[in-house]
Amino acid sequence: MTVLRTVSLLAAAVSTGLMAGLFAAFAYAVLPGLVRADDRTLVLAMQRINESIINGWFLLCFLGALVCAGLAAALHLGAAHRSVLPWILAALLLYLVVLVVTGTVNVPLNNQLAAAGDPDRVADLAAVRDRFTATWVRWNLVRAVASTAAFTLLGWALVAHGRLTG
Repeated sequence: MTVLRTVSLLAAAVSTGLMAGLFAAFAYAVLPGLVRADDRTLVLAMQRINESIINGWFLLCFLGALVCAGLAAALHLGAAHRSVLPWILAALLLYLVVLVVTGTVNVPLNNQLAAAGDPDRVADLAAVRDRFTATWVRWNLVRAVASTAAFTLLGWALVAHGRLTG
């Protein structure tokens, strides 16, 4: 059982860390670069990114973080391991924020951007960009901060778990 606790907690930390890295990279590199580009470039690039990001690796990390953190929490319910549980539950709650923001803000904006169609055929590309960019960037920053905090808490949970088992 100790191995399963360790593996689930480690998998939660790794998958959450990968998601935190993705959201952070968008926050400090990808979007700042695209915001400096012209309307067509930003819209087309984000349309292509949104099309390509839905793949097995992304889904494994995105959903795996939730599943593994939930499993780690369940496996730490016993009295001997309960001191690790608050760190895992706090991380799980922060990651739920990431999922809610993604599902209610970022994905709908991505869908609106896709629905705009071919950037070469959009009459008012600046309006499409304006409806997308500021809100998407702001809420992606929320995802970056929440997932980074969740990763940090899971890292501390690993330390606490190691003290119990080491």
